[in-house]
Amino acid sequence: MSIDTETAAKVAKLARIRVEEDALPALAQEFNTILGFIEQLNEVDVDGIEPMTSVTPMRLPRRVDEVNDGDQQEKVLSNAPDAREGFFAVPKVVE
Repeated sequence: MSIDTETAAKVAKLARIRVEEDALPALAQEFNTILGFIEQLNEVDVDGIEPMTSVTPMRLPRRVDEVNDGDQQEKVLSNAPDAREGFFAVPKVVE
């Protein structure tokens, strides 16, 4: 597959990127380079290889899941525009 300057201009327009007319051949060449690399990747035999999420086999450290109240009610409510009786106060939206 080959990208010409017309297609590069269309892609730039769809991506809402302003590209000057004289820069379109370079953009088309970049697209062609990227597509060439993708074609190379498609030639790699990956049968029998499991997908991986990381290059190093490690598990993320886990913490104990403990339920608590956070003990920060005053700090949280200090950011509220309107707080009453320990809760956020919001305008009534249902009649």
